Amino acid sequence: MYSVAVDVGGTFTDFVILNEENGEILTYKVLSTPKEPERGFIEGLNKALTKFGIRPSDVSVIIHATTIGTNLLLGQVNLEIPKTALFTTKGFRDIIEIGRQNRPRLYDIFFEKPKPLVPRDLRFEVSERIDAWGKIIEDLNTDEVEKLAREAKDKGVISVAVALLHSYINPTHELKAKEVLRKYFRYVSISYEVAPEPREYERTSTTVINAVEMPIVSKYIDTLKEWLSTYEKANFYIMASSGGLINPEEAITRPMQLIESGPAAGVVASAELARVLGIDKVISFDMGGTTAKAGTVINYEPEITTEYEVGGEVHHGRVIKGSGYPIRYPFIDLAEVSAGGGTIIWRDEAGALRVGPISAGADPGPICYGRGGKEPTLTDANTALGRLGEYLLGGSMKLDIDGAIKGLAKLGDPIDVALNAIKLATLEMARAIRLVTIERGLDPQEFTLFAFGGAGPQFVAGIADELGIRRVVVPVEPGLFSALGLLMADLKFETRRTVLEPLTDKLEERFEDVENELTRKFPNAYFVRYVDARYAGQGWELTVQVPKPLNAETVRRAFEEKHLLAYGFKLDRPVEVVTIRVFAVIPRRKYKPNAINRCSGNYKPKSYRRVFFDDWVETPIYDRHDLDPCFKAEGPLIIEEYASTTVVPPRWTISMDKYGNLILTRG
Repeated sequence: MYSVAVDVGGTFTDFVILNEENGEILTYKVLSTPKEPERGFIEGLNKALTKFGIRPSDVSVIIHATTIGTNLLLGQVNLEIPKTALFTTKGFRDIIEIGRQNRPRLYDIFFEKPKPLVPRDLRFEVSERIDAWGKIIEDLNTDEVEKLAREAKDKGVISVAVALLHSYINPTHELKAKEVLRKYFRYVSISYEVAPEPREYERTSTTVINAVEMPIVSKYIDTLKEWLSTYEKANFYIMASSGGLINPEEAITRPMQLIESGPAAGVVASAELARVLGIDKVISFDMGGTTAKAGTVINYEPEITTEYEVGGEVHHGRVIKGSGYPIRYPFIDLAEVSAGGGTIIWRDEAGALRVGPISAGADPGPICYGRGGKEPTLTDANTALGRLGEYLLGGSMKLDIDGAIKGLAKLGDPIDVALNAIKLATLEMARAIRLVTIERGLDPQEFTLFAFGGAGPQFVAGIADELGIRRVVVPVEPGLFSALGLLMADLKFETRRTVLEPLTDKLEERFEDVENELTRKFPNAYFVRYVDARYAGQGWELTVQVPKPLNAETVRRAFEEKHLLAYGFKLDRPVEVVTIRVFAVIPRRKYKPNAINRCSGNYKPKSYRRVFFDDWVETPIYDRHDLDPCFKAEGPLIIEEYASTTVVPPRWTISMDKYGNLILTRG
């Protein structure tokens, strides 16, 4: 039987097929179809299986990473935001418009807040009140809810969000409202089931985003399930932003989990490979066709954040608070910059060279793809410098080298433009890594950099030089490594409860209650615990993993250590817990790399070509599949493979480990 991973990116859709009996990996890559991602998914899947002679009945599981949740909120063509209503407590109608006092641009008098996802005429106030301790002060008027539901239906509403005051403590009114609304609407999202924790604005925003996503994600998943009906034996799972797999039912119920689905898979892959290699501090660096993403893995676990802002502005990898729509949900902590292979190089009005943020994407793509692209990109820059050869994807895609050089020449001397554009992109990507290391109190020089994505291994040596990192790992199949990460993930379902109490051993009972509830749903799961903790009197929390059984003193020390790393100080104050979180993890059979049992010692370049580093150098070109663990060489050299190219500049040494990973070491 076979396991299949499908990662739909902005430029390419990647397929990785695992033979479950012998561990063999088969790979396939096609250009994405951004306007119809489901078509690229199913057509590419059928082509991949046909190429390798695999029948649908031979597939046991299909795992998918998607960008549809993000694309909806970024305004992608062909994705229209469904008409959504908000039902909230009387007096709180405008909470999603008022938001917080965060101003992304403090002195910009023309700044406008993000347009609310629910217009004011579709925000309905209902009579009810629960106080901060969960006591019902005024009962919910269900007749009023019914009347307003009919009014919303008449206005063409498709999906409804319900966020009532203090429902995280007592959900009675939200559950009653949901019961009434389900008679009129298929899609109803209540905050208690989506984000049961304090802070009315963030909780309401999360619930609204979930309601907005529900019709689109539901239709997308239903379409895929219909097309996959011939795969009768195959289970279907989707990667969530927390780094775990969820089933289609969970994805349809809480689709806001898919916002960062694709990028999460790459960090999961890095964590699993780090565990195999015994490397406890890793920076995950994923550079594809559209963006570059960085995350950290410490002690084989990806770093997690509990709040994310989608659809907002990004400044050098930092999401600007107040410019987008906040979501309260566990996300793998990532910094993302607009620096991918398809990122466009241009000059501003003053004549300064700029890189990004616009990308040529999959259609038309870089000039060298020969698909009608007119603007030079970073891929064109590497093509002009000889770092990319005449063909990609195993010879199936011919590059237009002359076209790339002519496109760059519009901006000046093509070699100077290419070199300077790569330097600018390198600085931008190094900033993203600093965001998830230095700004979290971590020293990047203590980490090993894992580079993947189609473009990552082309740029990684320059980024490591910039950050002072001495060791780089380019994993097996780097161009499809995120897809491979899907095959390394377990199923993971999150539940949280607001507790608002001091950190003591009594919290063990709270965790046990949640775990007992999850056990009824997932009897084969084990549990991973977290708390959102803070010093008494503080306004924001840090998320800390909790042992089982809970030991308050151990948790306190872990919290204070994290506080010291994040802020540079500790306080002599009690620690209190706002929210407890539990992940139910269901282990599944995962991909593990096989060791290579050969050592030829005879490694001849397949060719030579002129490549520009400090000057033009006649550079040896190796095929990665001709190498084995005895291989070791000094740069400059180029290693080519099906879905990626590794550039080894002067002053770097490269070798291969027993699993086939390339190890770059700075001299």
